[in-house]
Amino acid sequence: MPRVVPDQRSKFENEEFFRKLSRECEIKYTGFRDRPHEERQARFQNACRDGRSEILQSSSSSSSSPSSSSQLCLAFVATGTNLSLQFFPANLHGDQRQVPAREYVDFERETGKVYLKAPMILNGVCVTWRGWIDLQRLDGMGYLEYDEERAQQEDALAQAAFEEARRRTRDFEDRDRSHREDLESRRQQDPSPGSNMANADVEHKMR
Repeated sequence: MPRVVPDQRSKFENEEFFRKLSRECEIKYTGFRDRPHEERQARFQNACRDGRSEILQSSSSSSSSPSSSSQLCLAFVATGTNLSLQFFPANLHGDQRQVPAREYVDFERETGKVYLKAPMILNGVCVTWRGWIDLQRLDGMGYLEYDEERAQQEDALAQAAFEEARRRTRDFEDRDRSHREDLESRRQQDPSPGSNMANADVEHKMR
């Protein structure tokens, strides 16, 4: 099954869900709410560095397919959307690092904040979540943007899968038709024994 819809850009630009989340809005870290704030701060930073934290963006239900095993949870406050975000695995491009690259988790850009980037497939559309979190308050700002490059890659994969399915269907139909034609040809060339006996009886009576 294709992971993306046929016209991703159109859906991203016209669907109200994406239009809301494409505008920068307030976000909050939602992990470990039952723990003391200092512990949540430490867990958040460790999770970011390890590439397996959590982020939720507050709104209606949605279906996302993150691009890796590194996960972060936050919430879009204004809309109520909850998204489970993940970072690219370090070895996606052949690199064996065990932590997310600075492109995805950047503690050095601004003191007291971490800047995050999380590609995903959300409701059949390739997008990238971008934002920052204040390391003390555990809130910040974030938004979604359309991921043109990833969308083209997924479109190509979907088209290839469609063509492969069509090829297999044609092959099956060709084999089935060839089999039926072969059976018909054999029936015409080799009549059944019962037909031979019936023909012999007719000839005997005529004599």
